[in-house]
Amino acid sequence: MYQEHDAPARYSGSVHEWRVLKFDERESDSPVVERVWTARSERAGMFSSIAASHWEMVVTRHRGRTSLTVRGPETKATRAECPAGGEWVAIRFKVGTFWPECLPATLRDRNDLTLPAAGARSFWLNGSTWEYPTFDNADTFVDRIVRQGIVGRDAIVERAVSGEARACSLRSVQRRFRRATGITHAAYRSIERARAAANLLRSGVPIVDVAHRTGYFDQAHLTRSLKHLIGQTPAHIADATRQLSFLYKTAPLP
Repeated sequence: MYQEHDAPARYSGSVHEWRVLKFDERESDSPVVERVWTARSERAGMFSSIAASHWEMVVTRHRGRTSLTVRGPETKATRAECPAGGEWVAIRFKVGTFWPECLPATLRDRNDLTLPAAGARSFWLNGSTWEYPTFDNADTFVDRIVRQGIVGRDAIVERAVSGEARACSLRSVQRRFRRATGITHAAYRSIERARAAANLLRSGVPIVDVAHRTGYFDQAHLTRSLKHLIGQTPAHIADATRQLSFLYKTAPLP
């Protein structure tokens, strides 16, 4: 199978304390990975699973069992239940990276796919057995599935996200964006803006300033968007007293 990555991991150094889940994260050396995160639950409870524009591979360990689930984008916040004593490792892929055999649209809004187990330490993927990736060796796992052509990239979608000039028609960009991500470019921008606003609120920025900095029309517009995409009002997000799913720092879109 594969070896653990030799290069030292670049840990963010930030450990987020919540009432139910405890998260840690790191950046990735892989050009197709947004970041790698891990979480563990110390007790059972409910949390808000917030909207997300990326797809993920998530390894779950709970009660002596291990599984790998492929999760698609989420276009709205939903309430979810967290069991006690669970551990998760997730690989969040960059927008423009996709698995042709299981496109993100088929997984959208928690229509998750759990891959069949091949044993206590391995699972089946594209007709082969693979060891479950860990927080430390996730980059090596991703390098292997990229080399074998299991995961691909669409450069036009990547350029659209970064704001670069289009190499084809707007309609073609929109079609390819939806295929590679499972959502429209407009939905992607809405989700990323809401996540950026939530981060600003969590860092202590006043609500009125958050609305201005992230391009909302007014506070009412901000509130409607965050309730739909984050599952909480701006005031509750700022209070940081209610559990959210993984929320890493996202810069406001230009």
